[in-house]
Order: sequence, then C-alpha cells, then structure tokens
Amino acid sequence: MLEKTTRINYLYDFYHSLLTEKQQSYMSLYYLDDYSLGEIAEEYDVSRQAVYDNIKRTEAMLEEYEEKLLLLQKFQGRVALLGKIKELINSDPPPKQALLDAVAELEKLD
Repeated sequence: MLEKTTRINYLYDFYHSLLTEKQQSYMSLYYLDDYSLGEIAEEYDVSRQAVYDNIKRTEAMLEEYEEKLLLLQKFQGRVALLGKIKELINSDPPPKQALLDAVAELEKLD
C-alpha cells in the first residue's frame, strides 16, 4: 500500500495541474493530508461512495497521463543516473568514459 501511495503522490506532483479543482482537492485531502473517505464526504456534503469513485477515476487518469507523458519514469531515470554519476566522480580515479556514457544517457532522457 505504501508503494502505491508513494507512486500516486509522485504522479499527483507531476500532473495535478491537469486535474479539475475538485479532483485536486479530493486527492490532496486523501493522499497528502490523510483524510478518510468519510471525512472528505462530510467536508463536501457528498456520499462516501462518490468520494471513492472520484479518487479511483482520478488515480486512473494520473496513470494514463504517465503512460503518455512518462514524466515520472524520466524523473526516476534522472535520479538513478545522477546517483551513478556521483558514484563515478567519487571513484579514484574517475573513469572518464563511464562518466561520458552516463551523461549521454542523461541527455537522451529529455
């Protein structure tokens, strides 16, 4: 569950501007502020089922955006490559070709 929550939080960070205000609010309350479905339903004077359905639809939309735009995948690739570059820089002596290869991979991500 924690892995799914972390993924949804990342997707929300990247794609929240593509959501409606209501979707943003529900997702923010549920995933960032840790509100329960019942608390959100009470806040908006709707049923718990309506909140659940909205959140599930929004999660699916975020996954579709990621399928098409790959912002999270590219971000994770950059993080991994930057870690590799830092590791290579700290080795003695730094392997120049390996560093150049890692930089080339980083450039291909954009």
